[in-house]
Amino acid sequence: MPTIPLTPIVPEGKPLRCGYFEAGACRSCTLIETPYAEQLRAKERRCRELLAAVPDAGWLPAFSGGDRDFRNKAKLVVGGRAGDVALGILGPDGRGVDLRRCAIQEPAIRAAIPDLATFLNATGLPPYDVPARRGELKFVHVTAAPGGALMLRFVVRTEEGLGRIRARVARLRELVPRAAVISVNLLPEHKAVLEGEREEMLLGSSLTMGMGDVSLHLRPQSFFQTNTAVARELYAQAAAWAAECRPASLWDLYCGVGGFALRLAGALQGSGAGPVEVLGVELSAAAVRSARRSAEEAGIAATFEAGDATAFALDAAPEDLPELVVVNPPRRGIGPELAGWLEEAGGVRHVIYSSCNPESLARDLEAMPSLRLRQARVFDMFPHTGHLEVAVLLERDPSGASTRPGG
Repeated sequence: MPTIPLTPIVPEGKPLRCGYFEAGACRSCTLIETPYAEQLRAKERRCRELLAAVPDAGWLPAFSGGDRDFRNKAKLVVGGRAGDVALGILGPDGRGVDLRRCAIQEPAIRAAIPDLATFLNATGLPPYDVPARRGELKFVHVTAAPGGALMLRFVVRTEEGLGRIRARVARLRELVPRAAVISVNLLPEHKAVLEGEREEMLLGSSLTMGMGDVSLHLRPQSFFQTNTAVARELYAQAAAWAAECRPASLWDLYCGVGGFALRLAGALQGSGAGPVEVLGVELSAAAVRSARRSAEEAGIAATFEAGDATAFALDAAPEDLPELVVVNPPRRGIGPELAGWLEEAGGVRHVIYSSCNPESLARDLEAMPSLRLRQARVFDMFPHTGHLEVAVLLERDPSGASTRPGG
């Protein structure tokens, strides 16, 4: 184990207590009864054990945005009955449990939930009954931007649900004046998923997420980190690492709506380090359109392409390889193909790897022994759970020798 102490984080305020948890109505925040400082220490210990090759001095202080009011997206199950809906989660019996006062949601979301319930009650639409496999209203997804603007998405089964919501958009805007984007998603199938493929826009097109030096445009089906304060710090840390590396070119694989690419490009292009070629690759064409819009508005020279990140990298010519690669993959990690490509891509001098799963990160790193772990930092994106985000800076060993234990 590392000899330097764990980050001495002492959260302000009283411990968070949750009546839903204590009553057994919701157990999603599995660690809420553990003092928050202990949660953070346990997450950092876990990452240090899995990433033992990080030098002791390479561990930067863990970052937390606080233990409450942090979640910028609520995925609310619609339960109850027509005219008296519940908004929250599914209970053990497959029926809805109302959680409109959940303390981890951003205040703008909590404030909107009662008005959303009022709106849905007035539609007369019946909530979807999972055990009976009938009903109309499935979910309401609410996303909050830093300034309090909201994106509202209603997931329904049929055209009838779409029509009733469309006809009442004016009333919805009266009830929730902060709504900047309103859409209806159709999910007719009896599936355990959160949304279908068809999205009908009723107001606006994207939610503007101010992230410091750049604003990102979040469309209804785009991915974005669930904790805005932590996401800002994560992007800032990656930008600081990039400034140290001073690459002439970088790729952001799994770029989403362009958060890493744009934040790093802005920092590098504004540092006087000379021109920097920036390329983002993302499977979602909608997310790529959002990234291009953000780049144009910010005056950042960056290119974004829709495609599979691994296939893109494997097809690249050696002379086109960047000096820095940023990867922010799903929980499964980048996998053996992309890890093997990074190991062999000698022109890639640095890698910044942001992971929501330290186990898959450690597995991927085993396949890249010539990339030396220089620094690492834990970001508590998901308080009161065992989930976390950890980012590492890798530097290619010029000798090509492995620096990992057993390498």
